Amino acid sequence: MVDRVIKKTELADFVDRLMEKHRVYAPVRQQDMTDFQEISTADQVDLSFANTTLSPKSIILPQSEVMFEFNLDRTSEQAGILHEIETDHFPRIIFGIRPCDAKAFHLLDLNFNTPSQRDPWWVRRRQITTLVGLGCNTPCPTCFCTSVGSGPFATEGLDLLLIDGDDELVIQVITEKGQGLLNDLGVEAEASGAKKEVVSALQESSLQSIKSVVPTEGLKQHEANALFNADFWEEVQFPCINCGVCTFVCPTCWCFDIQDEVLKGNGLRLRNWDSCMFTLFTLHGSGHNPRSQKLQRVRQRFMHKLKYFPDKYHKGVACVGCGRCVQQCPVNIDIRQVFLLMNDFKV
Repeated sequence: MVDRVIKKTELADFVDRLMEKHRVYAPVRQQDMTDFQEISTADQVDLSFANTTLSPKSIILPQSEVMFEFNLDRTSEQAGILHEIETDHFPRIIFGIRPCDAKAFHLLDLNFNTPSQRDPWWVRRRQITTLVGLGCNTPCPTCFCTSVGSGPFATEGLDLLLIDGDDELVIQVITEKGQGLLNDLGVEAEASGAKKEVVSALQESSLQSIKSVVPTEGLKQHEANALFNADFWEEVQFPCINCGVCTFVCPTCWCFDIQDEVLKGNGLRLRNWDSCMFTLFTLHGSGHNPRSQKLQRVRQRFMHKLKYFPDKYHKGVACVGCGRCVQQCPVNIDIRQVFLLMNDFKV
């Protein structure tokens, strides 16, 4: 497919036309944070961000969502019957998503959309969502996406990829869905050879600027029980305060809890984000907790991402190298160091 191009001065009009037929979610800056929000005007979009504080995961997997309603009125024929809450299936676009976050959606599909198990809420939202990516001309110092199968201009999971080429935005068409969107908008101008050379130089410069590298080649070779019982977990877990920040900013964490809330006989069933770092996450109704100790919870988080996941799915680690957990951990636990400890482990 041919690369297209629009002038930066045309970006506002481009976004306005997207909003005519879609709900558009884009990076919006508020004070010292940039996060994805549904926009109502093109001037809300901020494409100068390095990376958003939170990933756009919540657009597909909301932090809290009502799934069913029910009543407990024993005089009613509907007593105790779950009724699915009607959800919004209006087409949507995530505009300006980084390649690492798009890859995260692709990894989450392995949990929520497989031949054996399909989460209908996840599947429906994925089907109605178009991902318009934004390449990283200047990756963050904590980024290590190139070590985990992605990159600042990777296209996995995207429909279109925007590349900031000075006065113009080059649009790489990746899927037929993305091509159809450009056709609907009438974007026909092709990127010139000179512009493609500028973009190629930007891509090479961006790749060279990524200095954080983590080893992964040894992770699958190690026996799971040996890693599970390794001595280094005591060192890794020591500073952790179980705040759960790492799991809430992570684009590939998918843990959730289902809860019922009842008021005067009327009930709602909700799905809420949860975290393997929280004490209550594995608490049984009997009172037994198989991961009652902090070390067990910290170990579970890293073992799942770097060992259990690749062993089960054979799609690499459950980490896209966005560096958010490195930046936001209040006690400076660094997943890059854990990669090194696990990969280079000697029995």
